[in-house]
Formats: sequence, structure tokens, C-alpha cells
Amino acid sequence: MCNLENEISAILTKVQKVKPLVHNMTNVVVTNFTANGLYALGASPVMAYAPEEVGDMAKIAGALVLNLGTLSSEQVEAMIIAGLSANAHGVPVLLDPVGAGATKFRTESALRILREVKVSMLRGNAAEIAHLVGEAREIKGVDAGASGPDENTELAVRAAQELNTVVAITGVEDVITDGITCRTIRGGDALLTQVTGAGCLLTSVLGAFAAVEKDLVLAGTAGLAFYGAAASRAAERTATLGPGSFQVAFLDELAKLHPHSLKGQVAVSEVPVALISTSTSSSAGDALR
Repeated sequence: MCNLENEISAILTKVQKVKPLVHNMTNVVVTNFTANGLYALGASPVMAYAPEEVGDMAKIAGALVLNLGTLSSEQVEAMIIAGLSANAHGVPVLLDPVGAGATKFRTESALRILREVKVSMLRGNAAEIAHLVGEAREIKGVDAGASGPDENTELAVRAAQELNTVVAITGVEDVITDGITCRTIRGGDALLTQVTGAGCLLTSVLGAFAAVEKDLVLAGTAGLAFYGAAASRAAERTATLGPGSFQVAFLDELAKLHPHSLKGQVAVSEVPVALISTSTSSSAGDALR
């Protein structure tokens, strides 16, 4: 694990040195928080949505993040234009399928993007990911119902294998996998669930890490771990105050991250995929054909 910690720490250092440009096609609720969070981390955010320019912006970015939070048909078309440009220029594409499963339009839009664009990483809660592989799980608006860590690990591996992408499922314990390598990350704090846009910012943070590291499971592990460490430290500082103070402290802690920030804050574990029992579903495969 020591070697893994060193690799993870080196990616943070690279993000802070390179300051990668992250092109966010995100939702109106979280734009400001996402931009400030990326700046705090050391990355460079840009928000571009017009179909006339998204292709040009995507090709010069370090990563493209597609977020379905406040969705329209026009946005989906622009996202596909941007995604295809990113694919053509070797830029990783991250998809946050906010609210997939809550409405038919959201689910079908996410599946269409997965079908037409090569998505490098899919990040969502358990319910969102489950609905993309044809499994019904409780979802309340854009929030997931309860599910256990073992369930989420099995789901993540199955989704990665069926959708042919790296999958990160976030919750009490995060899991990331490409269907071959699988890791869990335990850290963070429940106050993250009381800050609008915390999950959306996380996907953009993962984009910053993916922009500087080609091994996307390793990049995602680093992003999840450091995000959790910043949240843990912010929660310690604001334990008696509440989510407003936590949000500000969290941005401060993102800005203060350094290679040793994980110590005592986050636990990263390898999970042997061979020991994970996955069930086969034809729904996702059919939907992507």
C-alpha cells in the first residue's frame, strides 16, 4: 500500500503543477461551486456550453466533464459534439449521470451519451449507476436510496464490464473499478451530503486528476482519496457549526492539500475482482447497441 500511496500523492503534485484545464458542461445549480473547487485544488476551470464552440474548447482541455444535472435536449446535443471532439483529440471524457433513473429522459440521455461518445469514466451514486445497467434502485430526485458497500462494489464491477468504462460509485464508501482492478476508498464526511454540488464538484475534480494521469483507475483513486481527506479535515474544523461553514472550510482544505494529507484521514483498499460475484444483465448491453 505504501507504493500506491506514493503514486497517489505524486498525481496530486502533478495536478498542482500542471494546473490542467477542465472543460465543464455542468448544471446551473453548481457552476460557481465547481469553478471555485477546481481553482482551490489547483486546476483551471472553464464552462462552455454553446454548440458552436464546445468542440473547439474540448479539444484543448485536459478533461471534459459532462453533467446531466439541469438537462435539455439542446444540452445533450452539445455534449455529444464536445464528447466526439474530445475523443478525436485524446481528451478523457467523464460523465456524471445526475438523476438517471428519476425520469426516462435522464436515463435515455445518459445511455445515448454512453453509446455515441467514448466515456473514460462514469461517476455517480449507486442508484444512478444501477439504472444505467438495467437495475431498479430507489432514487429520490437526484439522491440515491440506501445501499451497502458490498452491493456497490458488485454493481461497480458489473457496470464497468458492461459499459466498458471506469466506474466510480460514491457513498459512505467509494468504489472505483475498470472491471479488472477494483479499489474502495473510505473517508470524507456525511456533511458532504448537505452541500449542493458536492458530488458534481467531485466529478470535475476526478477530471483534473484524469487530465494528468493515463491510468484512470489510479487517477480516480487519487481524486476520491484527496477529496475525502479534504472533507474529513473540513468536518473536524466545523464540527459544531453546520453545512454552510463546512462548505467554506472544504474549499479551504482543497487548497491546502499536500502529498501527506491522506494520513489518518482516508483508507484505500484493493478488492480482488475474482472474489466479487456479479450477475449478468442484458438491459445495458441492449440499450447501448
